[in-house]
Amino acid sequence: MGLLRGMARTAVVAGTATAVSNRVSRRQAGRWQQQEYEQQAMAQPAPQPAPPAPAPAPAPEAPAEDSLADQLARLADLKAQGVLTDEEFAAAKARLLTG
Repeated sequence: MGLLRGMARTAVVAGTATAVSNRVSRRQAGRWQQQEYEQQAMAQPAPQPAPPAPAPAPAPEAPAEDSLADQLARLADLKAQGVLTDEEFAAAKARLLTG
């Protein structure tokens, strides 16, 4: 039984050595990976916050009501340029005056 006992002892020692070696290798690989991660994090600048969204454009102002005199003057200009006929001018002027 001495030979069998010697082989068993060798197997236990070899198995233990392999397990310890693998554990040390995994631990060391984890440390190296952590160091690489920290170096990359320090090398890269912090992300800049997104610029604020532009303010919405102000709503266009409603055109100011022209006075009756301004509207009549524009109609007279259109008639003088030949854009409006006498009948069209009279109808538009009547609409403005009756309002």
